[in-house]
Amino acid sequence: MAGVIVAVVIVAVLLLTLVRAVRIVPQARAMVVERLGRYHRTLTPGLAIVVPFIDRIRDRIDLREQVVSFPPQPVITEDNLVVGIDTVIYFQVTDARAATYEIANVIRAIEQLTVTTLRNVIGGLNLEATLTSRDQINGQLRGVLDEATGRWGIRVNRVELKAIDPPRSIQDSMEKQMRAERDRRAAILTAEGVKQSEILRAEGEKQAAILRAEGEREAQILTAQGEAKAIDTVFRAIHEGDPDQKLLAYQYLQTLPQIAQGQASKLWIVPSELTGALGGLGGLFGGLTSDGATGTRPDGSSAERP
Repeated sequence: MAGVIVAVVIVAVLLLTLVRAVRIVPQARAMVVERLGRYHRTLTPGLAIVVPFIDRIRDRIDLREQVVSFPPQPVITEDNLVVGIDTVIYFQVTDARAATYEIANVIRAIEQLTVTTLRNVIGGLNLEATLTSRDQINGQLRGVLDEATGRWGIRVNRVELKAIDPPRSIQDSMEKQMRAERDRRAAILTAEGVKQSEILRAEGEKQAAILRAEGEREAQILTAQGEAKAIDTVFRAIHEGDPDQKLLAYQYLQTLPQIAQGQASKLWIVPSELTGALGGLGGLFGGLTSDGATGTRPDGSSAERP
């Protein structure tokens, strides 16, 4: 019975020793091994064997990139304004031994170093430069942090300013300024629209006036050409008909009533040729009277042919 108990104890000790001797390190992890209280080695991912009861796993280090967000920190700018800035740090452990023995609290150390560096950088910028120079501030912070954390076995990959919160009074002033700027732009756009509308309207009226003038000119030309053609046709017809003075005088006598109907007819001009024609026409009428028609004596009494 005692032998069985001893055998069981020995098996249990062997199993415990085997369990403590075999270590499996996951991917992107590292284990710091101490032997009798001193640093011995760093276990890389995979299967590893350690000496039980002599070697001890001190820390399990995550080698993946880590993200830490720090709460807003009050920072004074060059123009004596207090702004709240919260930052985000992306860092990665490159040396598990240095990260274990060179610094006690990595996150706390990075936070304090970030706040100190941020105050130094922002202290040389005014509020407007702070709001518009995030890339420059990020680059300066990353350079300082990466240099300081290098001896801790940490590499700072990126530093981002997540938010920059100016005082409430400054925010109200900025909102008013932005609102005034938007109103100014709207007024400018409205004025530009009115200007373009007036220009287009003036251009349209100009083109319409030009087209109307061209239409009136063409109409006058066509009217003049028609009248000229009509006059030419009448002139040709008169010359082809070869009228004598008696016919012209007769036509003039027919036209006189129409001329007399005009309101502006104050003075009539009778050509000398027409006077001669009228004389000939009177002679014709007198001849007709002497041939047997009823005539009129000089004293106004009528005379008949015997």
